[in-house]
Amino acid sequence: MVSNFKWRRVKVITVTGGKGGVGKSSVSLNLAVALCQMGKHVMLFDADLGLANIDVMLGLKVRKNLAHVLKGECSLQEIIQDGPQGLRIVPAASGLKEMAGLSVDQHAGLIRAFSTIEEPIDFLIVDTAAGISDMVLSFCRAAQDVIMVVCNESTSVADAYAQMKVLSNDYGVTKFRIVANQVHSLEEGKFMFKKLVTLTDKFLDVALELCACIPIDINMRKAIRQRTCVVDAFPQAPAARAFKSFARRVLNWPIPDIPGGYLEFFVENLIRPDSYEDSGDGTSDRALGSRFDAPPQPIGKILGMDTSVLSEAQLLDLQQEIEASRKLIDSDFDESSKGS
Repeated sequence: MVSNFKWRRVKVITVTGGKGGVGKSSVSLNLAVALCQMGKHVMLFDADLGLANIDVMLGLKVRKNLAHVLKGECSLQEIIQDGPQGLRIVPAASGLKEMAGLSVDQHAGLIRAFSTIEEPIDFLIVDTAAGISDMVLSFCRAAQDVIMVVCNESTSVADAYAQMKVLSNDYGVTKFRIVANQVHSLEEGKFMFKKLVTLTDKFLDVALELCACIPIDINMRKAIRQRTCVVDAFPQAPAARAFKSFARRVLNWPIPDIPGGYLEFFVENLIRPDSYEDSGDGTSDRALGSRFDAPPQPIGKILGMDTSVLSEAQLLDLQQEIEASRKLIDSDFDESSKGS
């Protein structure tokens, strides 16, 4: 049986919110650490590229960040930092105007760069900036699930609605998982969610799910002052228990079987051959060859999807991703043969 952690299927979750100050980074960090406590390999990508703060929240001394990667001074793997409970952190830059104004092509390059990371990952949590910039929209579309963090304030609800409108109308994102943050009670969280659903049901074709209500908790501030997170420093605090309950729900979120037809994090993990297990007659699936050994076929048939709705640019992008995956698979076979 061939085992290569590069082919582990990674659950990618983007955490966003229309308004700044709703607690996106706090939700991202505590969810990530709670998943680590459950034995998962988790990476947290600080995707607020111009105003990064995960490293500040944890008191990390970062020597190199994404700005150095984009300049070609180091690889993405080289900048990864250690966080609480084994969490792995990809730090961005703070106070660099050029990082906040990256092109769409540079966003795509960053997304693809994650496939070069040489360590096992079960979950990638992407903590975005606020608003509807190209950067935020690119990272939302490239994930399998989008978490929208909302507070019970009219501006927060309105901005979350605006962000979902752009993502659904222009980017095809139609499912959002809502976190009601900084609420006084479960009832308040449900009431806020109901207000948001009333708006979206009337004007948008989207599906919302309330997946967590995080209470206001003084221990959150205490944890920040200690340069840590509440689930690690105060595991019995109300907010910590809410994050752990949230993480247990996240464990059950499915990973799609095929790519979505556009640029995604770890897209090659969705188009890899099935795992190479012994077939029972003494021959392995590897000995029988991969499905990419067959004569060329239409992309739709290979992926089991309808490609008629895709543009030429999207089809070309899929072709390039598949070709890159072929090369990686062939390379993996060669290395395995040398080692046997």
